[in-house]
Amino acid sequence: MMQAFHWYIPSDGTHWEKLHQQAEELAKVGFTALWLPPAYKASAGETDVGYGVYDLFDLGEFHQKNKQPGQVRTKYGTKAQYLAAIAALQSAGIEVYADVVFNHRDGGDEVERIRAIPFARDRRDMPIGGVQEIEAYTRFKFPGRGTKYSSMEWNHFHFDSVNHNTLNPGDGIVYLFEGQGFEKFVDLEKGNYDFLLGCDLDMDNLQVQGELKYWGEWILQTTGVNGFRLDAVKHIPSWFFCQWLDYVRAYAKQNLFCVGEYWSNNIASLHWFLEATGGRMSLFDVPLHQNFHVASRSGGNYDMRRILDGTLMQQNPALAVTFVDNHDSQPLQALESWVEGWFKPLAYALILLRREGYPCVFYADYYGAHYVDRNISIDLIDHKWLLDIFLYARRHYAYGAQYDYFDHWNTIGWTRLGDEEHPKAMAVILSDGPEGNKWMEVGKPNATFRDLTHHFKTSVQTNEYGWGEFRCRGGSVSVWVED
Repeated sequence: MMQAFHWYIPSDGTHWEKLHQQAEELAKVGFTALWLPPAYKASAGETDVGYGVYDLFDLGEFHQKNKQPGQVRTKYGTKAQYLAAIAALQSAGIEVYADVVFNHRDGGDEVERIRAIPFARDRRDMPIGGVQEIEAYTRFKFPGRGTKYSSMEWNHFHFDSVNHNTLNPGDGIVYLFEGQGFEKFVDLEKGNYDFLLGCDLDMDNLQVQGELKYWGEWILQTTGVNGFRLDAVKHIPSWFFCQWLDYVRAYAKQNLFCVGEYWSNNIASLHWFLEATGGRMSLFDVPLHQNFHVASRSGGNYDMRRILDGTLMQQNPALAVTFVDNHDSQPLQALESWVEGWFKPLAYALILLRREGYPCVFYADYYGAHYVDRNISIDLIDHKWLLDIFLYARRHYAYGAQYDYFDHWNTIGWTRLGDEEHPKAMAVILSDGPEGNKWMEVGKPNATFRDLTHHFKTSVQTNEYGWGEFRCRGGSVSVWVED
C-alpha cells in the first residue's frame, strides 16, 4: 500500500484531484491499496491535516471551521472530489483505506462549566489537586451541518477529560471529570495513556459507542472504502475495537482490512494489543522503523544481522504493516525519527522484497517533498525510480521459498526461489558499509542473473548447484533477477 499524503502537503484543496489523476499510474507500477488522509473536517478547517477531528460527518461539504467565507473543503478538497478519487482508485484496482480518529474531538463550539480533578501531563495515575470547577469547549453543535446525517450533539457527558481550561489557559494540566476515570486497557505510558489531546471520548458511554458504530455504517455506505487505518489506538480501550470492527464488518458483509497505529517501540505492548483485539487488526511495525532510523545514523556501525530483531515483521509477520517513515516521523514533526536518505533503499528493499509483512510506502519517499516550518526549510528527495524497480521485482519475482543470509555485520541478503506461476528467482544483497559480496543459493543451476538496479552491468552466473556470488555497492542494495 501507499500512505498517500504527508504532513506538509499544500493546503490548496487539490490533493483528492491529484490522487484521482494518479490512480492509473499507481496501479500500473504495482500499488494495490492507498491509505488516504483524514477526510473529515478538523478544528483548523481548510488548513488542518485532519487529526484534530471536529466533525466525522463533514467530508468537505459544510461551512464549518473554515476561515474563508463560504468555504466548505478540507485541506484535501471537497466531498465530491473525495468520492470521485475513491471511485477512480477502485476502478483502477486499488483498494482505499480511510483514516479514522476515535479517541478525541477538538474545536468545540461552546464552553461548559465542569467539575474536574487536575493531573500532570506526564502522570495520569496521580492527581495534583482536588476537585475544582473548570470551563472547557465541550459542546459540539455542528451549526454548519445541523442535523444532516446525524442529530447527535456532543457535550461533556460524552467525554472523560480535557487539556484546556478557559479559566486558566495554557496551564498544561489534564483535567479528569468528576465521577469519571481514565480508561483501562490502554497503554501504560504516563501511568495511563487514555488521554492524548482535546476532548477525550468516554468509550464506556453507550451513546458514544452507538454514534461511532452508526458512523461506521454511514462512512461505508457513503464512500465504499475497503478498510480503515485507525489512529492512536494505544489511547483507546482495546475492547472497543473488538466491538466496532465486528459491527462494521458484519454491516459490510466482508472482512474489511484494518491497521492500527500503536506508536510504541516496545514489542511486548504490540503483542499485548494484538492479543487483546484477537487478531482483528494489523499494527504498524514501529520497532522495525526504529531499527531503520538507528541504522541509518550509525555510519556503517550497525549490526545488520540484527536489523529485524524485536520487530513484528520477525515475530508476527501476518499482522505486521511494515513501513520506513510516515507523517509523524518526518522532519519537524512530533515523533521525528526520520530514516536518512542513503539508507532508504536498503530499508525499502527489506519491506518490499521479503515474504513477511504488508509493506507501506510513504508518499514523501515516493514523490519527494519540500516544505518550511518554524523558518526551517526541508527538502526530501524522491526515491520513485528505485521504488518502482522494487515494486516491479515484488510483482514478478518475490515468490516462493525464502533463504536468508543474515550472517555479516554489514552485508546481508536473501533469495526468493519463485513458485509455479512465477518461476524465476531473485537474490537481494545490501550493505550499510563497504561494498559486499555473498554466496547465496537461488535454486537455478547454470542460470544468468542481472542487476535490476543497474549498479552492476555484468551478470552473475550460478554454478551447477544453483549457487552464485552476488554483489552490492557500499551503502547500497542490488536486486539480482533471473534472465
